[in-house]
Amino acid sequence: MNPSTAQYRLRGTLLVATGVFIISFDALLVRLAAVDGWNVSFWRGLFMALSMLPLLWRQRSRTKPTGNSYSGLWLAATLMTSSTLCLVLAFTLTKAANAVVILSASPLFAAIFSSFFLKEICALKTWLAILSCIGGVVWVMAGSLAGGGLQGDILAAVSALCIGGYFTVYRHNPSLSPPSVILRSGALLALFSCFLATPFALPLSTYGWLMLAGLIQMPAASLLMAASARYLPAAEVSLFLLLETVLAPVWVWWIFGELPPETTLLGGGLILGTLILHTVTGLKLAKRRDRTDNPE
Repeated sequence: MNPSTAQYRLRGTLLVATGVFIISFDALLVRLAAVDGWNVSFWRGLFMALSMLPLLWRQRSRTKPTGNSYSGLWLAATLMTSSTLCLVLAFTLTKAANAVVILSASPLFAAIFSSFFLKEICALKTWLAILSCIGGVVWVMAGSLAGGGLQGDILAAVSALCIGGYFTVYRHNPSLSPPSVILRSGALLALFSCFLATPFALPLSTYGWLMLAGLIQMPAASLLMAASARYLPAAEVSLFLLLETVLAPVWVWWIFGELPPETTLLGGGLILGTLILHTVTGLKLAKRRDRTDNPE
């Protein structure tokens, strides 16, 4: 028996929520590495590519991708590379709270790209959820953007734009192999960063944090979020990235004692409440649709 719409939504929700929870440690790991963004990007890209080799080895017996699939792989990998590089550099040039707050514009970009390129109608409740979350973002920005860091803020905005495009590509072609995309993205990231990095002149303790991020954290989060795009629209998948706005400052506060401003806590509460309400109502509507399509 095929899974119901509600089961598909629940599966996608669990996948993306877990992925975002894992990726929310990104800002903390960058801070713990305590090196410039180019070195972080080089080692993260290299480790991400290496981490995918065992998975790709297991897929060798499968059917080879078509020419269109290869095109989609490189497009997704390029967008992922651009997003990762811009975000890592943003974390080193502006406050972590600034970067993750600006990053939360990605659902808006995903909704626009999906509507324009995929002709996918974004549900009214999703648009309302996006607007509500943007309100939470503005609330957070009122307290966090006063500290400057314009260059980092711009890079974070470019990262949000690329993330919206990345999930739109996955939504358009759900048969894309996430390990293949991640391997290509990691290789590109290492290649672009190697000219400005000094990868073998870092403190020894730094390599442990870089390995944790590149071999485990980023690959696991990327695989989970890519898989969720098979079950949820791109706008809804990227909407869950707003959880990082709430969680990332908490982890930084927990380790470094940087207490988030009151506006961050209040705005984060609005974002979290909106996501919970959007998820619950979406599951209820899906269950109602299942009952209508398959009456007893």
